[in-house]
Amino acid sequence: MRTGLGAAALAAVTVLGVTVLPNGSAVAHDTGLRGAARGTGTRIGTAVDMNALANDPAYKAAVAREFDTVTPENVMKWSEVEPTQGTYNWGPADDLIKFARSNGQKVRGHTLVWHSQLPSWINETDFTKAQLRDLLRRHIFAEAGHFKGKIWAWDVVNEPLNEDGTLRDTIWLRALGPGYIADAFRWAHQADPSAILFINDYNAEWLSPKTDAYYKLVKDLRRQHVPVQGFGMQGHLGIQYGLPGDVLENVKRFDALGVKTAFTEVDVRMILPSDQYRTQAQAEGFGLMLRACLLVKNCISYTVWGFTDKYNWVPGVFSGEGEATPMDDQMQPKPAYDTLRETFLLAR
Repeated sequence: MRTGLGAAALAAVTVLGVTVLPNGSAVAHDTGLRGAARGTGTRIGTAVDMNALANDPAYKAAVAREFDTVTPENVMKWSEVEPTQGTYNWGPADDLIKFARSNGQKVRGHTLVWHSQLPSWINETDFTKAQLRDLLRRHIFAEAGHFKGKIWAWDVVNEPLNEDGTLRDTIWLRALGPGYIADAFRWAHQADPSAILFINDYNAEWLSPKTDAYYKLVKDLRRQHVPVQGFGMQGHLGIQYGLPGDVLENVKRFDALGVKTAFTEVDVRMILPSDQYRTQAQAEGFGLMLRACLLVKNCISYTVWGFTDKYNWVPGVFSGEGEATPMDDQMQPKPAYDTLRETFLLAR
C-alpha cells in the first residue's frame, strides 16, 4: 500500500472536511471518493460531460466533490477543437480547465492522436502522406501548446494496436508508417515538457497478446529514448464476459518498466435489467482494477468514464446494456461506489 500527497495538495489547507485553496475557493470533499483516496498515492478521476457540467447543478457539484482529476469526454478530441481546418474551438476545453483549477483538480488531456473522431476535412484523398504527417505534427503542437502547463497527463496515442498485438490499420499508420507513435510522443513532449505522456487502449488490463505487444512496444520505445511515460488501461469491462483474473500481474510488469500506469476509462456494463447479483459483480469489477492499481508503486490515477448512469455512453453503443457507472441515474451510490470508497480507505 502507498501513502503520500501530491505537491498541489500541500498548498491547500483542509479544516473540517473543507479544503481552502490558494485562490480562496473552498471545496468540501472529505465524505466522497476524493476524500477517501487522499493519502493513497492514487488520484480518483472522472470523464466529464460538458453539457451536463453546464446545465445540471447536481452533476457539477458531484464532479467537484467526488474527484480530484477530470478528463474531457469529448471536447479535446480533434474533431471538436479544429472542426474547420485552421479554425480552433478551444472554449469548452478551456472551461473545463477553469472549473478544475477552481476546485483544485488536475486535468487529463484526451486525446492527441486517434484514428476516430477526426474532423471531416482530414482524409487520405485530399492530402499526400507528407501533408498528413505535417497536419498531425501541427495538430499536436497546436493543442498541446495551447494547454501547455495546464494538463497533468496526456493520452498521446490512443488505441493503436489490434487484439492480436499488431498495429491497427489507421490513416496514421498508412501515412506515416509505424514510426508515427514515436513521432507523436516526441512532438507532444516538445510542445509540453511538463505533462506525463501516456499510450492508452482498451482490453489492456489483463495478460494477452495485445498487452504482450504493448509491453514490448513501450520497452522498445523507451530504449530509443522516446518519452513514453505512462501506460493507460481503459478498463471497459462487461460482467457477462467474466472478470479477468490477472490484472495485477499485468500492471506489475508495466510498473517494473518504470512507467506510470493508470486506469483511464473505467466502467463495468451489464445486460439489463440489473439485479442484485449483477450489481455486486459490477462492484467487484470496479474493485479488482482499483486494488491492482493500489498494489503497485507507479499507478497514479483511476478514472471512471462517467460516474452516473444519467449520462453514460454505453446504452447508445451496446444495445440492451448499461448501468455501467458507480452511481445510478439519480446520482445515488451503487455497490460499486461503496466498493471504491472502502478500497481507498483500506489503502490509506
